[in-house]
Amino acid sequence: MPKHYPPDLADCLRLARTEGVGPIAWRRLLARYGTPGAALAALPRLARAGGRETQLAIPSPDEANRELDRLARIGARLLVLDQPDYPPLLAMLEDAPPVIAVQGDIALLATRSVAVVGGRNASANGQRMAETLGADLARHLTVVSGLARGIDAAAHHGALATGRTVAVVAGGLDMPYPPEHAALQARIVETGAVVAEAPLGTAPQARHFPRRNRIVAGLALGVVVVEAAQRSGSLITARIAQEAGREVFAVPGYPTDPRSRGANDLLRQGAVLTETAEDVLDNLPAHPIYPDLPASGAPTPPGLAEPAADTPDDALDLPSVLSQVIDLLGPSPTAVDDVVRRCQFSPAAVMVALLELELAGRLEMLPGSRVALLSDEARTIE
Repeated sequence: MPKHYPPDLADCLRLARTEGVGPIAWRRLLARYGTPGAALAALPRLARAGGRETQLAIPSPDEANRELDRLARIGARLLVLDQPDYPPLLAMLEDAPPVIAVQGDIALLATRSVAVVGGRNASANGQRMAETLGADLARHLTVVSGLARGIDAAAHHGALATGRTVAVVAGGLDMPYPPEHAALQARIVETGAVVAEAPLGTAPQARHFPRRNRIVAGLALGVVVVEAAQRSGSLITARIAQEAGREVFAVPGYPTDPRSRGANDLLRQGAVLTETAEDVLDNLPAHPIYPDLPASGAPTPPGLAEPAADTPDDALDLPSVLSQVIDLLGPSPTAVDDVVRRCQFSPAAVMVALLELELAGRLEMLPGSRVALLSDEARTIE
């Protein structure tokens, strides 16, 4: 029998694991309904109102407790967004993961950190550079990377030699990837930390890696790119970091080597040219980027804060709101503020309508407080 954890913890996990509830919707549901339990109770009605024809898959309390038990058995803990032990810089991302599982030293996630990332098909020179940077940076702060082959692994190895490192994995904590990095992951757990957004037992798939990249960027004050092709996942990490107000660094590479074109492009766009750890340390803020960051968590990013509504859902003219919201949207991303401004209904009513559409699988909530109808829905209304 699974142990019974505090209801709020299990309910937070259930809400995060519910089909159709993404990170942005998770935050808005809690803002609207106040508690995860109340949000869970509202989900089936919201999905039906948005046009969903099949039953929403919501994990049971026992399923949530079993997942928490399995984490405890491997010495891991679940951290919940907006609770005191959640990494404060990661919480600043608009699409910060609602829950993360952490194995190792949780306190390390709140220390000054820098990410070192790059391509899997890295040259010997690139790997040597990443290892040197990892070792030199780890003497002063925490080095974060994604445990991938090539640059990531070299950065982790370097950091382990002189300090501590955090690895963010794309699958579950119990599914090391690539498999040959299982021993490296175990070493990192001993002195550092390993972070996963996906449930235990999740084998990494292509769609998981951009989500992992945003956690790598979100945990760090800056991102150092060492060898990245023009269509590299490392550039996604750098873009997320830049959008979040973090510093971006790039190691220059040989002009004709395709493995360096992405990093060289970053330099053209204003990234800090990086040859040594001092180049990074001299350009990282001495204080966290957000000066008003409280010690026990982070403020909600702009555009997401919405107090629990005084008007209950059944007092809102939601069918009319839904119709008008759909008319205002299309397949191109639209700012939520624009939808609210052009809709004749209250902001609370518009937000409920957007939640209904997302839970029905008809709308996608995007970072930057933007929304877009999914393509089938767009064709239907045309």
